[in-house]
Amino acid sequence: MKRFVSAGLAAVIAIGLGAGAWAQDITIKFSHVVAPDTPKGKGAEKFKELAEQYTEGKVKVEVYPNSQLYKDKEELEALQLGAVQMLAPSLAKFGPLGVPDFEVFDLPYIFDGYDQLRMVTDGDVGKAMLAKLEDKGIRGLAYWDNGFKIMSANSPLMVPDDFLGLKMRIQSSKVLEAEMNALGAVPQVMAFSEVYQGLQTGVVDGTENPPSNMYTQKMHEVQKHATLSNHGYLGYAVIVNKEFWDGLPEDVRGNLEKAMAEATVFANGIAQEENEKALQAMMDAGTTEFHEMTDEEKAAWKEALAPVHEEMADRIGAELIEQIKAATGSGA
Repeated sequence: MKRFVSAGLAAVIAIGLGAGAWAQDITIKFSHVVAPDTPKGKGAEKFKELAEQYTEGKVKVEVYPNSQLYKDKEELEALQLGAVQMLAPSLAKFGPLGVPDFEVFDLPYIFDGYDQLRMVTDGDVGKAMLAKLEDKGIRGLAYWDNGFKIMSANSPLMVPDDFLGLKMRIQSSKVLEAEMNALGAVPQVMAFSEVYQGLQTGVVDGTENPPSNMYTQKMHEVQKHATLSNHGYLGYAVIVNKEFWDGLPEDVRGNLEKAMAEATVFANGIAQEENEKALQAMMDAGTTEFHEMTDEEKAAWKEALAPVHEEMADRIGAELIEQIKAATGSGA
């Protein structure tokens, strides 16, 4: 079906816009699945503010948070069909499109903090990855951080054996599936908007999230334990419908690119701060016991999860994994 998206969208644009259509106001529907007060939610609002300012009102940005328009599995197809113009899906979402390269960001412990991460997202490797979306009718504009993830469940998670048999929610990702399997857990794919209820009712026992997502979705109210594992990164690619973007007047597109560049600096600048605040707020709430790992525990987790890198090499590309390790200087 994806082969017909570009032609169908071209017909819609031609019929709906006509030769002088860009003289009219331009609307960008920016859909995402998290709360407005998360780093991504605030980044989307900052882009709206700057885009409308720099285009002097020629562009109107409508932000739809919390899966108001589309859930995880629906939004990419909606973008390709032109039902929305802009998304910021998590990097794991591109596998079903035939671009599993982005799942490299899901590999456990591939980044040791934000400095190593930025060497990739701001460098040639990150740009080359975004370019692979072009033939899917998608233009990649930027990488936005959420943060590094922690594990949570209703039982303590201190050593890998603590995961045995637990039903752990993941977003759709073969890498995350392999991660949970390596820990002995049972991975359960579930839409982000359904996770709170899933945890509350016991459909799943636990999950992984950056603190800001855990807090804004109130997951700490239904999780008794969490481990500050920082085992994986959760980030987003801000993307647009390529045909829509390429069809914009050059001056408008230039101003939107400027707005996106500034919104990216803003969004990434607040991500770590927001996660720190969210973690403290959850600690203050007292409903979840947070465990800080010892060096020995972290080494045990790394050892248990190391096989995931090799297992996923054929899917993601061994060369890409090595490029990232070379870019970060990790070599491991």
